[in-house]
Amino acid sequence: MQNVVMWIVPVLCLIALPCKDVVVWSAMILGYGLHGRGYEAIDTFNAMKLAGVKPNDVTFIGLLLACNHSGLVQEGWEYFHRMKDYGIEPRHQHYAIVVDLLGRAGYLNEAYEFISSMPIEPGVTVWGALLSACKIYRNVALGEYAAERVFSLEPFNAGHYVQLANLYASAGMWSHVRKVRILMREKGLSKDLGYSLIEINGKLQAFRVGDKSHPRSREIFEELENLERRLKEAGFVPDTDSVLHDLNNEDKEEILCNHSERLAIAFGLISTPPGRTLRITKNLRACVNCHSATKLISKLVGREIVVRDANRFHHFKDGVCSCKDYW
Repeated sequence: MQNVVMWIVPVLCLIALPCKDVVVWSAMILGYGLHGRGYEAIDTFNAMKLAGVKPNDVTFIGLLLACNHSGLVQEGWEYFHRMKDYGIEPRHQHYAIVVDLLGRAGYLNEAYEFISSMPIEPGVTVWGALLSACKIYRNVALGEYAAERVFSLEPFNAGHYVQLANLYASAGMWSHVRKVRILMREKGLSKDLGYSLIEINGKLQAFRVGDKSHPRSREIFEELENLERRLKEAGFVPDTDSVLHDLNNEDKEEILCNHSERLAIAFGLISTPPGRTLRITKNLRACVNCHSATKLISKLVGREIVVRDANRFHHFKDGVCSCKDYW
């Protein structure tokens, strides 16, 4: 029932608008995409066509993002090729989304072939999407090639080096991780620090990894310990591959449970009444471990937890996420 309501309410708002131009329709499609509601985005696109409104390049960015965030590979591929039916030439952003769409689904070779066939020179976002996918599937050789292309285009963007280090870490190649870190130091680059925000009683609270500066820090870490105990009792096994240090598993687990969104969740739990939805914003992409942990936490505490990370919205409830573990 809730899913039906989430789809109908925006549609009713759309119907009530006196002027429903391409901007309004495109915003709706993009909104559904950010929340991983791919089929609703497609339905909205079809309704837009029936209303006689011609889509533009931004419309297709939203539509492709919606397919990407929902794992709708075939649909996304078809919509990309249908852009020409409307006289729209794909831009770099369209190509990057398709590469990400293919790569996240495991079609790495197809993604590379797609890049090789591009009529325009691939940019940073295109190669970056391939590098990110290579990390997921631990394809070191192709990932290194993508990293070389990215470095040649943006040699002083720390995020690209972190992506390569993530790839090496996922493959257990710690000597290569150290080489990347040394290279970053030589270039004077540093990794962006992750932080999470949560609003409680009209006041915005910010947390960083391992942050103990909050006035209620003792209570927050007590709640964290309680959550970790309940997670272990429920059979949760931390995914330590996301830690970029060659440490033992115990040390890795301690680092993971102190990530900024975990601190924000703990603070939200001790600061709001039972059943209240927690809404958190994170500046970086959620790591695999925190994503898995938050799913189970939502079930253990009986709360919905909404996290807006760098890419999209995640709605955690009853042990599952709206992204269906595809993000």
